Amino acid sequence: MRLQISESTNAKSYYVVESIRKNGIRTSRVVEKLGNENALRERFGDKDPEERAREYVDALKQKKKEGKRTIIKKYRSHKQIEKNKQIKFNGGYLFLQKIYHELGIHKTCKTISERHKFQYDLDSILSRLLYSRILYPSSKLETNELSKNFIQQPNFQLQHIYRALDVLEDEMDFIQAEVYKNSKKVYNRNNKVLYYDCTNYFFEIEEADGLKQYGRSKQHQPNPIVQMGLFMDGDGCPLAFSITPGNQNEQVTLRPLEKQIMKDFELSKFVVCTDAGLASSANRKFNDKANRSFITTQSVRKLKKHLKEWTLSPKGWSLADHKGTFDISQLIEPELPGDPKEQARIEKKFERYMDKTFYKERWINEDGLSQKLIVTFSLKYKFYQLRVRNAQIERAEKLITTPSKLKKKGQTDVKRFIKTTTTTADGEVTEKKHYSLDESVITEEMKFDGFYGVCTNLEDDASSIIDTNHNRWQIEECFRIMKTEFEARPIYLQKDDRIKAHFLTCFLALMLFRCLENKLKVENENQQGEMKKENPFSCPEIITGLKNMEFLDLGNDDYAPLYTRNDFTDALHNVHGFRTDYECVEMKNIFRLTKK
Repeated sequence: MRLQISESTNAKSYYVVESIRKNGIRTSRVVEKLGNENALRERFGDKDPEERAREYVDALKQKKKEGKRTIIKKYRSHKQIEKNKQIKFNGGYLFLQKIYHELGIHKTCKTISERHKFQYDLDSILSRLLYSRILYPSSKLETNELSKNFIQQPNFQLQHIYRALDVLEDEMDFIQAEVYKNSKKVYNRNNKVLYYDCTNYFFEIEEADGLKQYGRSKQHQPNPIVQMGLFMDGDGCPLAFSITPGNQNEQVTLRPLEKQIMKDFELSKFVVCTDAGLASSANRKFNDKANRSFITTQSVRKLKKHLKEWTLSPKGWSLADHKGTFDISQLIEPELPGDPKEQARIEKKFERYMDKTFYKERWINEDGLSQKLIVTFSLKYKFYQLRVRNAQIERAEKLITTPSKLKKKGQTDVKRFIKTTTTTADGEVTEKKHYSLDESVITEEMKFDGFYGVCTNLEDDASSIIDTNHNRWQIEECFRIMKTEFEARPIYLQKDDRIKAHFLTCFLALMLFRCLENKLKVENENQQGEMKKENPFSCPEIITGLKNMEFLDLGNDDYAPLYTRNDFTDALHNVHGFRTDYECVEMKNIFRLTKK
């Protein structure tokens, strides 16, 4: 910033001028017109106009250095805005960009680029794919256009995105390993317990091919699917993933990916926590070696007869932090009537037991594997299961009146409560089928209401194992975020390598988002008086907040925030070390801070 004097025959005019770079070309702009000598004397007094002007410029320089300056932008009511010129941009992605660079993904892209010798900017492409997946989830074609919403404009074309997908699939294992290694430098990764689960994603096609195969869709879609296996650490951050054909048994997907992370991530001592669908004997034995352990959900209904009897016995139950054992007979017996008022009365009666989880444990030997069986009972869980079943029974009763709708019944299908008979009440055989509620099925299911089983080879305290298993909800949330907020389904890509690359971008986007969530967590005291970190903002609130952080381009790298400052934006700025909530923001300094 400097003083420029323009001389004419009769007068001198004074300007504050600043050097800038525009489209890679160095030029200058007028920051402020100070006027002629007479105007300066009126403004500053009788001192030498030039000397006062230079002092004024020096003061502006100091304010700019301190980040304090005034921007004057003139708007004219008679002048049309420039045609096809974009003046509003999203700046919420800058907080994702900060995490992107903390995880060193830009350096990983540089390493890959040097290895493959292509000309396009892989870092620019991958970063925009991740930011767009979180803020503007859409197809690759639309992402190419939506990237222009960001303040920093893209420097690639659509064909470069598809070429980059091929490279990303080829380097998928390397990228996952590098992101994990870099994340350990800036975040405290909780790798003592690893959670694993599988889900699937459908395609808007009918023909199966390659990875796209017909299988049991968790969304009940009649389309080909692919299967995703995901490892997550104890804090809910994704660790590694794999993509397998949609018709493959999910139980065999755990071991290959686990071997991969042991090799690439140099992990050896950890506990693998899974649900019942992945609790095969082979998986348990695999994690009963070296320094590895397992915690897996165990179906109480599938236990052997003597273990079922032990489970359902009301005696011998324990409570964390309580001595002795309890008899829970009075908690097993109550049922919920259909009347909501009666339901509320019964729940009120047992209110003091609603948040208590009773447990019992014993060591068992199954298929040559010694493991601890822990069974819990929760009255809250029992009442939840009763409400769900009562609603299903009502639907089953309605179906009885429309037999044409009765087809094959599944494990959670209400049709399991309906039995078909071809005899009359007197025992005579008839050609007409009769439908009625199968009371024996209902009674059998009700025995297990409130009970939940876990198997492990750990010798740890039962309550700590229960708490560890309880945190499996976070991996379910990971899948929900990818499917709902990130709109990872349906998939429109056809080539297997590009399908894998698509899920790599979803995985990395989830990594950015989870890191952001963990940064925003604050310590709160729970009902037990323990201090635990919790996020005060939900997933939709965070994404909506970032999308709403828009800025008006004032020209010359200056932007004015158009968003409403609130608790979320304050928290966002506090944890990232830079602020965009001033009346005017010089973005080049923000860009530099996000890439530190």
